[in-house]
Amino acid sequence: MAELRHSGSTGRGGPHSPVKKDDEAATPLVADVSSVAPSAAGRDLRDRSRGTSLLSFLGDDPGVLFRHYRANDATNKVIVGVLSLLLVLGLFSLPSLWTHLNGPYLCHKDGIILRCPHVKEEPSLWENPYSATTSWKPCAERRDNGISDLPPENETNGYIFIHAEGGLNQQRIAICNAVAVAKIMNSTLILPVLKQDQIWKDQTKFEDIFDVDHFIEYLKDDVRIVRDIPDWFSDKAELFTSIRRTVKNIPKYASAQFYIDNVLPRVKEKKIMALKPFVDRLGYDNVPEEINRLRCRVNYHALKFLPEIDQMADLLVSRMRNRTGNSNPYMALHLRFEKGMVGLSFCDFVGTREEKAMMAAYRKKEWPRRYKNGSHLWQLALEKRKEGRCPLEPGEVAVILRALGYTKDTQIYVASGQVYGGQNRMAPLRNMFPNLVTKEELASKEELDSFRKHVTSLAALDFLVCQKSDVFVMTHGGNFAKLIIGARRYMGHRLKSIKPDKGLMSKSFGDPYMGWASFVEEVITTHQTRTGLPEETFPNYDLWENPLTPCMCRT
Repeated sequence: MAELRHSGSTGRGGPHSPVKKDDEAATPLVADVSSVAPSAAGRDLRDRSRGTSLLSFLGDDPGVLFRHYRANDATNKVIVGVLSLLLVLGLFSLPSLWTHLNGPYLCHKDGIILRCPHVKEEPSLWENPYSATTSWKPCAERRDNGISDLPPENETNGYIFIHAEGGLNQQRIAICNAVAVAKIMNSTLILPVLKQDQIWKDQTKFEDIFDVDHFIEYLKDDVRIVRDIPDWFSDKAELFTSIRRTVKNIPKYASAQFYIDNVLPRVKEKKIMALKPFVDRLGYDNVPEEINRLRCRVNYHALKFLPEIDQMADLLVSRMRNRTGNSNPYMALHLRFEKGMVGLSFCDFVGTREEKAMMAAYRKKEWPRRYKNGSHLWQLALEKRKEGRCPLEPGEVAVILRALGYTKDTQIYVASGQVYGGQNRMAPLRNMFPNLVTKEELASKEELDSFRKHVTSLAALDFLVCQKSDVFVMTHGGNFAKLIIGARRYMGHRLKSIKPDKGLMSKSFGDPYMGWASFVEEVITTHQTRTGLPEETFPNYDLWENPLTPCMCRT
């Protein structure tokens, strides 16, 4: 973790700069003083100086002297009174001044325990201001009594088929994009296949996670969706294996016009085509607004998890809010500090020499082209940290939360994989916030066994518990965090979604002279606008994190 310095000394500045000496000797005030005895010369100069100044002040009127002494007497009384008042105030403020000068700059470690100054929890910590969240409402839902303009199945432009790759949230985005592309080309969409990558190694089907009937029914007026490849297409193995049946080289964030000009002709010709790859293959600001609204309709309304997943998530939420026997708000923390994320970041983190050597070997094996010989990585790591592109460590997250005002009694649900560094790395966060749990600690082994068949099911539980939390905190980027933040915004912006300013945090953690009070003020001020409040969209905005303009309407 970046340095969290503690000092018992009162000095905060550097050493005093040396006084610059004149190049030449000063000109004597009185000529030829060296010829007079030092004591006599000094007395003579002082006497003459005093006499001259006094006479010039008094003039020739002796009454001036009396008035001068009376004025001085009154002035002296005022000065004595002011000094006495300052002395009394100084005596009262001395203890707080001493505490301030000798207090910790930020936090300090006592063994594996991280200690930070006390803070007072404010009620506003758990929700955004009501007045700032009432001007927008969601408006991407299906139109009631809508009239479908879809042509009959045999009159569509053909069929498209995709593999939704990656983890649950990457798959979710791919499914939303697939529906949008099918609408753009007036094609029939074959139910996407969930294809897990090498990291997940999980053979989950669409129907293992999502409610297929609801998905097809909800979108029936927008896009024609079928469950499987048509029976008339005999060679199903050709899809994704035959060049003749696969559209490749679709650029990232392609426009709607690109699909019409380059993909649609091949779909019309072959009648059925696979699109590969399909991650982030549709842009945001280069498609019609109704297409973006359709993507929101899929994401927030059509894609529903299976009832058993929803029910288990609701049970976990209930347990989080009632862990102490009383109804309490809870925070969900998406802690992205797994070994893979730490390695891929190419950032430097505090650790033993052995840990650093093992991480270097891991990076060299997994990303040999980026690793090269490792000589350039230290400077790269410093630059990335200054730019706020490094994952926050558990201890850094703890300090930020304490500075924001959350106390040790805060209930925290942690959604993460295996944290790099294990319990030692988690110790500062756990010690500062002891009411910290995971789904494995909230539910019994038997309750979770039915979800362990698919890693995606466990990820879905984390997704829902985080989405329904009173406060959601992300520590690094990724599809999981931006989909959670986007969903909470779509629900009305009331629930806080905190995005730590990692660049600011890096600067503050590395400043040995920043006091705790200054740090708290800077953290609170900076994060007032990073809590999921309404934000106007802009070119190349991320629809999944900020669905405001195309998917929400002014009230």
